[in-house]
Amino acid sequence: MSDINETPLYIKVHDSDNVAIVVNDRGLPKGALFSCGLQLLEHVPQGHKVALKNIAAGGEIVRYGEIIGHAQRAILRGCWIDESLVSLPEAPELQCLPLANKVPAPLPPLEGYRFEGYRNADGSVGTKNLLGITTSVQCVAGVVDYVVKIIERDLLPRYPNVDGVVGLNHLYGCGVAINAPAAVVPIRTIHNLALNPNFGGEVMVVGLGCEKLQPERLLQGTPDVQAISLDESQIVRLQDEKHRGFRSMVDDILTLAERHLQRLNRRQRESCAASELVVGMQCGGSDAFSGVTANPAVGFASDLLVRCGATVMFSEVTEVRDAVHLLTPRVADEQVGKRLLEEMAWYDAYLEAGQSDRSANPSPGNKKGGLANVVEKALGSIAKSGTSAIVEVLSPGQRPTKRGLIYAATPASDFVCGTQQLASGITIQVFTTGRGTPYGLTAVPVIKMATRSALADRWYDLMDINAGTIATGEATIEQVGWQLFELILDIASGRKKTWSDQWGLHNALAVFNPAPVT
Repeated sequence: MSDINETPLYIKVHDSDNVAIVVNDRGLPKGALFSCGLQLLEHVPQGHKVALKNIAAGGEIVRYGEIIGHAQRAILRGCWIDESLVSLPEAPELQCLPLANKVPAPLPPLEGYRFEGYRNADGSVGTKNLLGITTSVQCVAGVVDYVVKIIERDLLPRYPNVDGVVGLNHLYGCGVAINAPAAVVPIRTIHNLALNPNFGGEVMVVGLGCEKLQPERLLQGTPDVQAISLDESQIVRLQDEKHRGFRSMVDDILTLAERHLQRLNRRQRESCAASELVVGMQCGGSDAFSGVTANPAVGFASDLLVRCGATVMFSEVTEVRDAVHLLTPRVADEQVGKRLLEEMAWYDAYLEAGQSDRSANPSPGNKKGGLANVVEKALGSIAKSGTSAIVEVLSPGQRPTKRGLIYAATPASDFVCGTQQLASGITIQVFTTGRGTPYGLTAVPVIKMATRSALADRWYDLMDINAGTIATGEATIEQVGWQLFELILDIASGRKKTWSDQWGLHNALAVFNPAPVT
């Protein structure tokens, strides 16, 4: 526990807030006295809320200038507001939210910023040069994993310009209701994963032969995506009669892979405008600092990227839903606003069908980090979006048609969100965390930002950037935002590596499948 003589620090976000969060690393003991005259009546852990005023039973608890809940009982000034004391308020009604009535004016263009990327034939630009092996069904995942190891060991040394190989494995493809309306989500996602700019337009498919999601169906995609034109020679079916034994299958995949590697190896980085970047913003293992340090710094960097003409995506429906009333006014027009509300309503129905609701978020770790409920979490989460107008809303796995700030609807699960953002075309991702996670993706660099200096110090070789200096006053949101922006350019150029890439810490893909499994 902190020494009572340690200078007590708290963060109050908005003038109207009646709570603040404790900054000190190990929390503060009973009796700690703040410079404003506030004295703690009990121990308050780091990141947890302290009452700045007396709050009556049933009274409003206000953080970020918004009501995050109501007091389950009377709370005295200086007391710890544990999450059990905060009742969950009703979610904003979607039908009556204002749309596009406070559209932000465009920020001044930011010119001259560039990075070294891999330009593709379709005009997109990658930050890595990878061979992606698409799979049509989970049955072949073991074979693909086996082949990936051989490619890494035996083939890649001969192709030094290729950064690696990724098996795009998933749990879909058979034993599923392939024609169910919601099946559009996993099919579109797997289809669009193959088109991620970091795979250089080189598409090869490994299938089994008897699956419901036949390679032809996968390549055709869904009504809202463009079909992938692929010669039959680019598809390996393990059940083909020409294969006699396991080695025959492996050799067939290796032969096809080598043809793609030869073309990928001819690619070279070239100078590209920062407008070619597609950056995903995500948070996981969040805490009460996420919304006051890391996420606002990410939001500032998001605005810088948008000013450069780049594409920025933020996601996580359940961590937006309770703050959506702050987003609908800043959509570019009413059509974009209606699409945002459609995605919120779709997910409400999805949760209801599963006999669940938004109270299933946050996680135990989030609560231990000071987040009382999903309302408080959402208010901090949307800070990643910065202040720009939202120009487009994507359903899960869709690819953008515009540049600028985009809302890409995904579940809040780290792994599912990451996979869906990959399908939507991100080429680099920024991931903020307060509790800490070794999360990473093979297909794109993942920059991990710590919300607290204590985490950044303890996980010094896992966190790429520290936003905890904002909490202690050592740096401003703007300074850390610029630091992140410059790091994005360096990592996108291959001049620096993220810790997850240095250690090879990469999570498996987790395609979102809301459709029935038969």
